[in-house]
Amino acid sequence: MSELIISVSGLRGVIGQGLTPEIAARYACAFAAELPPGSILITRDGRASGSMLADAIGAALCAVGRDVCDADIAATPTTGVLVRHLEAVGGIQISASHNPAEFNGMKLFSPAGSVLTAAAGKKVLARYHNEPPRWVASENVGRVTRDTESARVHLERVLECVDQTRIAEQQFRVLLDSNHGAGSLLGRPLLEALGCTVTLLGGEPDGQFEHTPEPTAENLQTVCQQAAAARADVVFCQDPDADRLAIIDEQSNYIGEEFTLALCVEHVLSQTPGAVVTNCSTSRMTADLADKYGATCFRSAVGEANVVECMQRENAVFGGEGNGGPIDPRVGYVRDSLLGMALVLDLMAARNKPISEIVADLPHYEIHKTKVSLDRDKIPAALDALEATFADAKANRLDGLRLDWENAWLLVRASNTEPVVRAIAEAETRAAAEQLCRRAGEVLAGV
Repeated sequence: MSELIISVSGLRGVIGQGLTPEIAARYACAFAAELPPGSILITRDGRASGSMLADAIGAALCAVGRDVCDADIAATPTTGVLVRHLEAVGGIQISASHNPAEFNGMKLFSPAGSVLTAAAGKKVLARYHNEPPRWVASENVGRVTRDTESARVHLERVLECVDQTRIAEQQFRVLLDSNHGAGSLLGRPLLEALGCTVTLLGGEPDGQFEHTPEPTAENLQTVCQQAAAARADVVFCQDPDADRLAIIDEQSNYIGEEFTLALCVEHVLSQTPGAVVTNCSTSRMTADLADKYGATCFRSAVGEANVVECMQRENAVFGGEGNGGPIDPRVGYVRDSLLGMALVLDLMAARNKPISEIVADLPHYEIHKTKVSLDRDKIPAALDALEATFADAKANRLDGLRLDWENAWLLVRASNTEPVVRAIAEAETRAAAEQLCRRAGEVLAGV
């Protein structure tokens, strides 16, 4: 786990082992070399190592002649908003997302305020591997400015997407678990602006996580217990950089991340007609809801940048990924837990129902995930064998191989970071989803 993982979308590694200040500086300089003239934004998610990396990256950027705006601790979606608001030519969010505290990383943002596309990321990677930084003379060294006030622009944009009065009249009791990440900085003000009584867990953004950061059912067991004590109407759980949101209902039951996007889509499409976009590993709940409202649901390859590209191409009114990441063009083209919280509260207020009843009205499926060790050179033959085995399914090679039936689907795709193939299946029952993954594993093992 100490190995540096670097791809077209960014990098991450263990501080002092895979990820060092020198590597971060070189990567930032490679990114800067691909940008037009102008200031570059730096933000971080609150991890203990974030300040050190921000200093190293800022110094390196100045040394290659770039001005830097350091906005300190901010959520990843806030970074996207700020790139556009501050008219920066790009942004760097220092974050390892849901990885443990010893990790950190870097996410790169385009001048449009969205994560880099694969094509842009490949150019950065090529420079990182092949070209050393080009340091400038003293008279051309860049400057660092600080900005900790503009983040509220993000809050204002989220509030514009909902009926603030309608939500405030409900006087919701909300438990927010920011788990010492960046989400509390705007999470609490957002909920208070919506008239909620807020109980905040892990409000200090210092990276001292109280539980494993990824907001899964297993990792949120203690939060479920605290929800009952707080008598919360809903519980919102963020990952460290606050681009993902999981939900726990008023009965202290973990709803999960897949339902976050579905709940937001249900609310948005009930008010605004238009297309929606998910990636090909996201629950079919969103497609069912699109059918309900006479809308088109497009699927992209896995990855936030792919979802965003498809949203922009199809002029979609909403999109996101099933890992709890809703995306609304009215705010920005970045996954956004703050947006998710506001939309779910607005849905609860509009329906005048507890969150558990609203979830019960949504389509329900079961997802199962597994992985199989497989050499990369065997993957094409493996996908061919799977398609032949499941000849009764509709096949799609957009990202690996996706097989669709009337009431189920199976996605098999290679990992970008290890020699394995991941299989994800969704069906009406857990047993049926497990059976699809098991059968896929048998086919892969025989290649």
